[in-house]
Amino acid sequence: MSDEKQWAFPESLRPKADALAFDLDRALDAMVLLRTEIPDEAFTAGILGTERSGYGIVIEASGLVLTIGYLVTEARSIWLTTNRGRTVPATAIAYDQATGFGLVQALARLDLAPLPRGTASALQKDDNVTVLGHGGLTHALAAQVVARREFAGYWEYVLDEALFTSPAHPQWGGSALLDEGGRLVGVGSLLVQEESDGETHQVNMFVPIDLLEPILPALLATGSNGLAPRPWLGVYVQEAEGRLVVGGVAEGGPAARAGVKAGDLVLGVADQRVRGLAVMFRKVWSLGAAGVEVPLSLARDGDVLRVSVRSVDRADLLWKPRLH
Repeated sequence: MSDEKQWAFPESLRPKADALAFDLDRALDAMVLLRTEIPDEAFTAGILGTERSGYGIVIEASGLVLTIGYLVTEARSIWLTTNRGRTVPATAIAYDQATGFGLVQALARLDLAPLPRGTASALQKDDNVTVLGHGGLTHALAAQVVARREFAGYWEYVLDEALFTSPAHPQWGGSALLDEGGRLVGVGSLLVQEESDGETHQVNMFVPIDLLEPILPALLATGSNGLAPRPWLGVYVQEAEGRLVVGGVAEGGPAARAGVKAGDLVLGVADQRVRGLAVMFRKVWSLGAAGVEVPLSLARDGDVLRVSVRSVDRADLLWKPRLH
């Protein structure tokens, strides 16, 4: 993330406080800058880097902060900075791979009022929303909902109904999506391309806040969502021209050990033809919990191959703080 002081939205793109039905300054103050350090030996270090930064959202007066999970995965140290310039240490509480949410607890008083949580289910296309980052009004964006639809990510991730907004916020990770009442309805995850009227536009993808409420007690109590861990293959698949193409495999991961290679085409899972990334992942998850054998049908150099991948719980591969 670039220096926070080096950029600002033009006034025409910022929300107008006098036109909103909520206290914009109070909402802005619930945003914190989040910076993490990841050990070199961490599983995600080579993919996501060893220094990460984004935003966090204060959701409880105790200093509980909601963010997007990839910012805090395998974090060795976490620091939160308020809009008033105060910096405090924090610790990761949970990272939920199914939703993508991350929870962080400040280890010193933040003295910030939390953002109230709403529901994304009421949002419709073309609804006005506000996107907040850390840094005050200059990093706040007036936006609209442009779509709500299924989203599948190559890292074995599916949302039944993600939220997409435009214009895009250039520093989206952990940003807050607010409805017209100033309630938190989504957490910023990605910058993606959206096709509209024959043109390609950049939009932000948000994880709906509704996914947090059912699992929040379990996340706080155990650090997990309370469900059996999904089987993880360590295979990075992308859709291209109606085909599922293996773009790569995690080094030393289950798919790599089973002989899956970049360039393979995924034809089926457990002898069932799969068309579409979300269909493929859901079929894998339907076979059982992490550890289940996952039969894959692949096409390689004109041949059809059948391999069996012994899945794992991805959490078992992640670096964990050493206790002294």
